[in-house]
Amino acid sequence: MNRTQYYLVNADILPEIFLKVEDAKELLQTGEAATVAEAVAKVGISRSAFYKYKDSISPFQDMKRGHILTFHIFLLDQPGALSGVLTTFAESCANILTINQNIPINGTATVTVSAETSQMRDGVETLLSRLRETRGVLRAEVLAG
Repeated sequence: MNRTQYYLVNADILPEIFLKVEDAKELLQTGEAATVAEAVAKVGISRSAFYKYKDSISPFQDMKRGHILTFHIFLLDQPGALSGVLTTFAESCANILTINQNIPINGTATVTVSAETSQMRDGVETLLSRLRETRGVLRAEVLAG
C-alpha cells in the first residue's frame, strides 16, 4: 500500500530549492509575479524545479487551507434561533472560529459563521442541509472557503 506521509520539519534544514519554490508560490499568490516564469526568475530557480516541488511544500499555517469555510445564514428574529444554529455546528463537529450577527431588521437577522471543518463527520452539504432544517433558519449558504 502506497500511503502519503507528512512530516513537520524545521525550515532551517530544508534544501534551499524547497524554500525558493515556496517563495515563488507566495509571489504568485500576492500578485508580485504574474506568471510562473516571472516568479521563478525572481527567486532564481527553474520552472521544472517549481513544477516538480510546488505541491510538496506548504507552510505549516497553510495546512488547514480549504477546511475553513464561512457560512451566511438568514434567521428569523426569534428566541433560540442562533442557539439552534450553534448546536447544529456542534453536532456536526465543525469548530466555530468567528460569529457575526447583525441587528435584526424587519424580523430577520443575518449571521456569518466561520468554521474549521476538517473534523466534521459528514460533508459540508450535510451540514448545510441540517442548518436549513434548523428552527428559525430561512436560508443558509457557503459564502467563502
